[in-house]
Formats: sequence, C-alpha cells, structure tokens
Amino acid sequence: METDKINIPQHIAIIMDGNGRWATNKGFSRDKGHTEGRESAKEMVRTCAKIGVKNLTLFAFSSENWKRPKLEIELLMGLLHNSLITELKELQKNNIRLKTIGDTSKLPLVVRKFLEKVCDQTKNNDLMTLTLALSYGSRDEIINSVKEIADKVKNNIISVEKIDESLINQHLYTRNLPDVDLMIRTSGEKRISNFLLWQSAYAELYFSDKLWPDFKSEHLLKAIEDYKSRERRFGKTSQQII
Repeated sequence: METDKINIPQHIAIIMDGNGRWATNKGFSRDKGHTEGRESAKEMVRTCAKIGVKNLTLFAFSSENWKRPKLEIELLMGLLHNSLITELKELQKNNIRLKTIGDTSKLPLVVRKFLEKVCDQTKNNDLMTLTLALSYGSRDEIINSVKEIADKVKNNIISVEKIDESLINQHLYTRNLPDVDLMIRTSGEKRISNFLLWQSAYAELYFSDKLWPDFKSEHLLKAIEDYKSRERRFGKTSQQII
C-alpha cells in the first residue's frame, strides 16, 4: 500500500502497545516481544521519513513502566542503549534528529549519557524529528509546567495575565514540537494512557488491533489514509472549512 504526500500528518504519535502479549501468544519470553517491537519501531521511522512526516513521537517507556519487574526494566534499558548505538549512523545518514521527552534523570547513567550524545550529534539534522518519550507521563509534564510558571509568577518574572496557551506550551517537554495531528495506538486498547494529553487536544485518534511487533508499514499507511479521509474542523463548522 502506498500513499501520496498530500495532507500527510506533520506530527504522528504512536503508543507502541502489545509486545508482551505478542510474545505470550507465540510462546516466547517477553524479551523476544520487545526485541521484535524494536524492529517495528525502526520500520516506522524509515517509513515516516520516506513519506514526508516531519515529526514522529514514540511512547517508548512511560513513568508507570518503572513499576514493572526489575529484570524487564533492565532488559528494556539494555535494548534502548543498544538501539542508540546501532542506529546513530542511520539517523545521521537519513538526516533524522533525535530528541527525548520525559524525566530522563531516572534512566541509568550509561543510557542517559549516550542518549545525550546521540541527541547532540543529530541536532542539526532536519529531514524529520524523532522524539522518544522516556520515563514520560503527561500529567507529570503538566504539573511540572504549572510549578515552573507559578515560580516565575512568584518571582515577578511573568504576570498572571501573561499565562495563555503559548506560555504553557513553552514550559512543556514538547516546547519545540507542533501539536499532534494523528495518534495511533496498537493492540486493540482504546485509550491514550497519559500520553501527550495537552498536545493531542485536536489529534485524530486511530486504534489498531495489531499487536506492536505485527504493526508494519502497510498498517501505518492505512492509518494515514484514514486520517486523510477525516474532516478536521477545530471547532468550526463543515461549511466554514469549505
């Protein structure tokens, strides 16, 4: 399945769900599911860059995921570290910038340091921005932004009257990213699980029954075609859009 580049969403966010169930269904250990899920993530990056998506944000590890078994967390951190090492050259080759959002201070030091290195070395790439949400929770993000703004008001850096959407945007992790156009969740679950709540206020939502390791380019393109068929009114009437 192919898609033309007309009306391509400029910011796609994906909740990559179903690695564990995929592995269980096939009789594998959970680490096999996460390894296969990494391949799907790589395929999404390549496809989005190819068709002209400017921003792709992947929900890689939530703030709630720290509650998982220690061994699984160690596995996920190891996969992240290895992916950063192996994919740096491809990011550079394909002119893709890497960014992160979330409380990365909680990541293992070796992972955090290499993550910072990759972000720094790709900061001038401009074909597409790939953002990894790591140790991320949208409610925490909003709370942090409120605290920062409140502190500035307290110290007379800004006035209460200056607080608007733009100011709040400037204090979110995603301050340099546009709002989400299309949010995709795999595995058949129909919720957004504390992911980019503010940024997805007007996002089109697409839910796929495919478990994440089975979600491939053709499924992404199907989601994009569905997005392109929708009328995005942003509070206006259909007649106003016409």
